[in-house]
Amino acid sequence: MTRPDYNWKLPPEITRRLGHDTYGAQRAIHEAGHLLVVLHEPPASEGHAREHRVFLRTPEGKWLCHGNDHGEHMMADLLDRYEALLTRTESRYAHAETADDLFPLLDTLLPLTRAATNLRDALQQARDQVKDDTRLITWRDRAVDLSRGLELLLGNARIALEYRLARQAEEQTQAALLTTRAQFKLNTIAAMTAPLMAIAAVFGMNLPHGLETWPTWAFWGVFALGLMVGLWVKGWVRAMPPAPAAPKGKAPAKGGKAASTRKPA
Repeated sequence: MTRPDYNWKLPPEITRRLGHDTYGAQRAIHEAGHLLVVLHEPPASEGHAREHRVFLRTPEGKWLCHGNDHGEHMMADLLDRYEALLTRTESRYAHAETADDLFPLLDTLLPLTRAATNLRDALQQARDQVKDDTRLITWRDRAVDLSRGLELLLGNARIALEYRLARQAEEQTQAALLTTRAQFKLNTIAAMTAPLMAIAAVFGMNLPHGLETWPTWAFWGVFALGLMVGLWVKGWVRAMPPAPAAPKGKAPAKGGKAASTRKPA
C-alpha cells in the first residue's frame, strides 16, 4: 500500500514528515505556511485500517480536500457524519434494556469515541498553528462537543452494563440463599422426624416382641424418647462450624494523588 498523492503540491518540509505507506494518525502539520490536517472517517468496523480524510490549507487561506476545492464543505460534512453517529448511538442507548443490547453498543462506541477524541486533538493542533482562521475555531468547538458527548455516552453505557451485571449477580445470590435456607429447613425437618419414623417402623413390625401388653404410658414414653432424640439430631445438624475469617488486605497509602493523563485545554 502506497500513500496516495493528491492534486496539490506539498512543501518538502511537510512531505518529509509523512510516511511512504499512509498518512498515519490524525494530526496537524504546519510547515512553510501550509497546514496539512490528517483526519479519519468514522470507524465502520473493528479493523485497524481507517479511511483518511486529508485537508490542506494554503498560505492564502484556501482549504482543499484530497486535492479538490471547497475543503471547508468536506470538513463540515465529516463533522456532520460524526454527529449523526452520536445521535444514532444515543438512540440505541435509550432503547437498550439488557446486557445483550449494551455489548454491541460498546463495541460501536469504543472505536468511535477514540476516533472523535483524536479528531478533536488534531483540530486543536491546527487551531494552535493557525490562529487567524475563524473556521478552525468552529470546527474545533464542534469536535470538542462531539468528543465530550461520546465520552459521556460511553461512560453511561459502561455504568449501565456494570449495573445490570451486578444486579443479575445479586439476584442469583439471593436465589441461591433462598435455596440454601429451604434445604436447611428440609434437613431440620428430616432430622426431627427420622428418629420417630425409625422407632415407629420398629414397633410397627408384625412380629411378637412381648410389648403388646404394655400399658398406655409406655407408648408415650417411647414417643417422648424419639422426640428427644430428634431434637438432639436437629441441634447437631444446625451446629455449623463458623466461616473462616477473610484475610485483611493492606490498606492503600493515604495522601497519594493519581497522575492525570489528560492534556490541558
